[in-house]
Amino acid sequence: MLLLARRCSSRLTPCRPLRWRPASTAAALASAEAPQHKLTEKDKERLTFQRNIGVSAHIDSGKTTLTERILYYTGRIRDIHEVRGRDSVGAKMDSMDLEREKGITIQSAATFCDWETTDVADGSKQKYAVNIIDTPGHVDFTIEVERALRVLDGAILVLCAVAGVQSQTTTVDRQMRRYGVPRISFVNKMDRPGANPWRIVSQIRSKLRIPAAAVQVPIGVEDGFHGVVDLVHWRAIYNQGQKGIDVVVSDEIPESVLVLAKEKRTELIEQLAEVDEEIGELFLNDEQPSNDQVAAAIRRSTIGLKFSPVFLGSAIKNTAVQPLLDGVCAYLPNPSELEVVAHDTNLPVTAPPVPLYPAAAAPLVSLAFKLEEGRFGQLTYMRVYQGSLKKSTMIYNARTGKRVKVPRLVRMHSNEMEDIDSIGPGEICAIFGVECSSGDTFTDGSTSFSMTSMFVPEPVISLAIKATGIETPNFSRALNRFQKEDPTFRVHLDQESKETIISGMGELHLEIYVERMRREYNVECVTGKPRVAFRETISKRSAFTYVHKKQTGGAGQYAKVAGYIEPMEMDPETGKDVAFDNLIMGGTIPTNYIPAIEKGFYEALEKGTLTGNPICGVRFVLQDGAFHAVDSSELAFRNATIGAFREAYKAASALLLEPIMKVEVVAPSEFQSNVIGGLNTRRGTIVDSEVRDDEFTAIADVALNDMFGYSNQLRGSTQGKGEFSMEYKNHAPALMPLQLELEEAHKKTLIKK
Repeated sequence: MLLLARRCSSRLTPCRPLRWRPASTAAALASAEAPQHKLTEKDKERLTFQRNIGVSAHIDSGKTTLTERILYYTGRIRDIHEVRGRDSVGAKMDSMDLEREKGITIQSAATFCDWETTDVADGSKQKYAVNIIDTPGHVDFTIEVERALRVLDGAILVLCAVAGVQSQTTTVDRQMRRYGVPRISFVNKMDRPGANPWRIVSQIRSKLRIPAAAVQVPIGVEDGFHGVVDLVHWRAIYNQGQKGIDVVVSDEIPESVLVLAKEKRTELIEQLAEVDEEIGELFLNDEQPSNDQVAAAIRRSTIGLKFSPVFLGSAIKNTAVQPLLDGVCAYLPNPSELEVVAHDTNLPVTAPPVPLYPAAAAPLVSLAFKLEEGRFGQLTYMRVYQGSLKKSTMIYNARTGKRVKVPRLVRMHSNEMEDIDSIGPGEICAIFGVECSSGDTFTDGSTSFSMTSMFVPEPVISLAIKATGIETPNFSRALNRFQKEDPTFRVHLDQESKETIISGMGELHLEIYVERMRREYNVECVTGKPRVAFRETISKRSAFTYVHKKQTGGAGQYAKVAGYIEPMEMDPETGKDVAFDNLIMGGTIPTNYIPAIEKGFYEALEKGTLTGNPICGVRFVLQDGAFHAVDSSELAFRNATIGAFREAYKAASALLLEPIMKVEVVAPSEFQSNVIGGLNTRRGTIVDSEVRDDEFTAIADVALNDMFGYSNQLRGSTQGKGEFSMEYKNHAPALMPLQLELEEAHKKTLIKK
């Protein structure tokens, strides 16, 4: 039975099964008592100035534009190019032609850069190494965000200064919480009319339910926006020079924003007092914390997932991006500040996880989080959590136990590569020529550690697809590649309709892959709605007496069968709703012909005469018959049974059955009427509903044929905040207009044949 949209809600799936090896008590104790690999001073110094961050947000919030500015100001690119490719080049991180044409990010892209910060107190400079992953904002490509956040230590949550917290912002927030990723918030597009950062800060607190406060105040509004006031270090910051490359810092706060700045600094300290003990104690004693104390409290609270500092700026206007980079280095954690654990497969599943330490001398533990088909073979993105990964060394896949060699090790800069010889703990790299699956753990063979894989949401929509013209090997090659790269892209062959069905996270998701098949594999495809698994049945008992006689010279064919067919309920124990009963007495039909009669009955069930769909809910009872000593054969009795069944079927008042789905919808209470109305328009029957807190759940029975396009309708009627899941319940009689429509279509098909 084919499901169009099995699930729209994000539900946790079980982690990848861990290899189980029987281990002796001694081995288990040895593993448990293994010496911990503490960080050396060299490790600590390197990790202190290392940051792994992602840039995530709702679609069109300016993630890629912001990343483009970061790369420009850090010297990674020589010029700034816009997302939609108005200069025919396009943003660096949007390397696919489709991304540049549509102006959206489809695949997450990794890069790295160095950023030099200046200490406010003594003027000393420190250089930070920053790995950045730019992720898509569209919900259809949510797996790209999911696997990026799985391996990152911190993130920048970008929000539009006008739109604020939107549907995908909430989804990204949920993903960040799932993996315990600290975030700093960046209110972008401060130059737009209607920009209101204070409303956005309030939305972060109320809708995302995380304490937050602005650490900056804008200097100027909308078109007049040209700088920010740093509330932590109490200074004004302006961007000057070509494309805002020069940062001018002034200790003098403009009079126009002085009162607001004082008010917002007080608000910042009040918010910190609620989440940080040190600031809270000072606040209760009516003492003013120093700038360094405020900065330290922001860092502690952010890393502890208790607070999110809010930065302001405009990436498109090249304003206040550099202070955001300073904030990344100052407030987001380095790889040694977050707890990372793995499971020892030599120990029982219930054993406590093993902590990992980002020490270069420790045994290697790394996670493959993304696969991509590159020009030189499979490109595997890796995050090294412990130990070092070196070129030409042997590594072991913890899932399969296979030993593989690392032929080439690279650092990625969007679609460009930089060859390296080794990579240390806390780093992100890519390797070529290693066959694996997304979520596999690689070690050096000295440990039996395995890490949990990322959460993979279920597909929400399916389409039938076929190649136009002659099907070439490229068709299956493309589907296999896309399925391997993207865990949310599924392919299967429907056994009833014999159609190839592709499933994904939305219509745009599948549309992109169909277009990529055309461009990258030169395979033209057409798509359509997958065929719903209708069934046929009978509603009353019907008797039959049928003689099959054929004489063409020589031995002929003769067989006679008599009995009846009747409706049958499904057996709850066996799950069967068709049966063949043999009540022949006295040998009127020899026993050696009975299997042929049964075979003929099941063959007749494969295609009904109403609409050509399979028949269910029928019992075939054989009561009598006759045979000929010469002309009877297994073929004759099989054909007689098929003819008898079809004759009786016409008189048994055949019905068309359609699959009924149990649909569960969860949405904010404010959209309850919209959701109920939407289900009613799809002939849904509300079975149950429940309201709790600020959301409600509705359970309804809806025909699968009426569920096409529901994911898009639900998103539209709930501002993208509604989720639904559905599962098969039973088959029920279809409405007569639908039955007549399908009967007519079947007749036309037969005429064409």
